[in-house]
Amino acid sequence: MALIPCPYCKKQISSLAKQCQHCDAKLTGDNEARLNIAKINQASKLQTHSFIAMTLFVAGVVIWFWGGEPAEGNRMYAGAVCFTFGFIGYLITRVRIILHKRRSV
Repeated sequence: MALIPCPYCKKQISSLAKQCQHCDAKLTGDNEARLNIAKINQASKLQTHSFIAMTLFVAGVVIWFWGGEPAEGNRMYAGAVCFTFGFIGYLITRVRIILHKRRSV
């Protein structure tokens, strides 16, 4: 017996439970398939977040160096904000992907 996340509400339940005590969802024999689908969906979301963060990072670099010279004024601030949030967001998302893969094994 192990604790697994409920496929519906994501709260911890017994692997032998017939019904979730939190959301009252009926749990049938295909729980393993639902858990695999939930893992795949989470991995897909994390990859999407990673792509968005990388796009924001690249946008910051493009804004900063548009026209062949370093930015000044508002363009400098916009580029720096995009660059910083994209870089930090990408790092955080990559750590979350690694942790997700370790949990899935």
